[in-house]
Order: sequence, then C-alpha cells, then structure tokens
Amino acid sequence: MLTVQELINENTDKISFTWVAGTEAGKRVIANEGLSGADLVGHLNLIHPARIQVFGKEELAYYNRMDPRRRQHHLEDLVAGGVPAIMLAGNQGVPDDLRLFCQEQGIPLLSTSVEAAELIELLRYYLGKRLAPSTTVHGVFMDVLGLGVLIMGDSGLGKSELALELISRGHGLVADDAVELSRIAPNMIEGHCPPLLQNLLEVRGLGLLDIRTIFGETSVRRKMKLKLIVQLVRLNADAFERLPVQDLTQEILGIPIRRVMLQVAPGRNLAVLVEAAVRNTILTLRGIDTMGEFIERQALAIMESSRPD
Repeated sequence: MLTVQELINENTDKISFTWVAGTEAGKRVIANEGLSGADLVGHLNLIHPARIQVFGKEELAYYNRMDPRRRQHHLEDLVAGGVPAIMLAGNQGVPDDLRLFCQEQGIPLLSTSVEAAELIELLRYYLGKRLAPSTTVHGVFMDVLGLGVLIMGDSGLGKSELALELISRGHGLVADDAVELSRIAPNMIEGHCPPLLQNLLEVRGLGLLDIRTIFGETSVRRKMKLKLIVQLVRLNADAFERLPVQDLTQEILGIPIRRVMLQVAPGRNLAVLVEAAVRNTILTLRGIDTMGEFIERQALAIMESSRPD
C-alpha cells in the first residue's frame, strides 16, 4: 500500500513538490491492484480517472478553454473514478476553481517545476518498482558469472557451504536465508537482501560471517536479476530425473524461471556443477540447445543404422 504523502517523501531528491490544496488528504492510497507504473500515472485522461492526473501546458490550456460547468463536470468524474492526486507540472499557475474544488473534495493538488513528460517518466519508474509484486523465499541468492542464481533446498543440505565455496571462487553474495524477490517487468524478477541481513552468511559451525569484511567489496552484490534456480536434493530423491529431456522451470511471481536439480552426495563438487549449470544456461539464453542437438544427432544415427546395406 502506498499513500500520496509517501510518494512525495520518497521522491524529494528528484522531484520538489509544493502542496496547493488537499493537504489533509496525504494519506490517500494509490491503489495498484497489480497494475504497472504506466497505468498509475499519466497526462490528464478522463477515460482513466483512477490514475494520478498530470496537467502539463497542453492539458492546462485544454482545461482553461472549457466553460466552468464543463470543468466542474469533468472534475466530478475524476473524483467518482477515484483519482488519487492531481499534479501541475512546469511551475504553472493554478486555476482558482481547481484549487477550491480539490480543497473541498479532499483531493491532493500538487505543483512542481519538473516538466510533465519528465514527471510522468520519473513517477512511472518509481511506482513500477515501489508497487511491484514481491515475495520472500528461503535460499541463497548469488551472482555466478554475471547470472542471478537462487540456491534452494531443504535445511541441512549445505546451501550456505556451497555459497561460501562459490564466494571463495570469485562469485558474489546477494542474500542468504531470506531473499526478497520483486517482479520489476513483465518477464523480469529482481532479487535483493533485507537490510538486516546484508553482507551476512550463516554457516553451520561458524555462525554468522560478514562476507564483505572477510572477502572484500567485490564479494557482495546489492541486487541481481533472477535467471536460474539450483535445487539441491538428497541422494536418491524420488523426483530426481538424471537426464531431463525438457528444461525444468519453476514459476515465481507468475514468471517461469529455469531450474536445475543437483543431488547432494559425498565427493561431489557442487560449486563446479553450479558453474557448469550457469554456463549452460548462458548458452541456452543465446539460443544454443545442447539437448536438442543431441536428440537430433541421435535420431540421425538411428536413421543411418536402419538403412539397408
């Protein structure tokens, strides 16, 4: 949930707002209902009254050309549609009737020196990130060869030990134990660490390790895009498929994420296997399908062997 006052407070470094009317309505909620930032703010649009309405020079000129009764009618339509706030861009003068209406109806009316197009662009980016669908998952989130990798598995399988081995091999830690994931675009998920756990990795027998202090600045990352899930499973797990014909995926926040399953067994170098899985994923993202090529090669070999001499 986001209020108009929170939007103002969290953007003071980029946008200087001045309250014109409706200051008591600062707690008015900007309802998102899973919408993107582009649906939540835009130029004056009576067809979409529930978005933040921005008056640029053209919109204000259009408003001033209308007769008072028509202005009143359109403003009432905006209120009925649940307009969260009205903003005047480019340091424009505020029409008296607009100020009075917003004051009477408890609608936040704000003014800024930022031009309309830039204001909308800044707010759409902010709202898209601030109101993005999110979830918290249990695991370790790593940067491996520039790819965001989420290591998951039951407690006691060695996720943190694997993460420590990867860090010692030059890869980076994003988050341990609690990973906050947000859908920042229709097909993109970004993961980061809760502030309380930043730079920390819990390893059984050693306790909490400050990875940034031990390994240096390059051993941690602030955020990464999630591209691969590595699922650790116990030896002889029932659901384990040794040679999957089709790529495995796991849906997170409505987006299918590529997944590989690695069995945990004595003597296996899981760090090397994770690196290999990442390299293979990078090839797949580039359009190289190793399994598909093998199946084609196998089919060709069967055809050739079945031909009569």
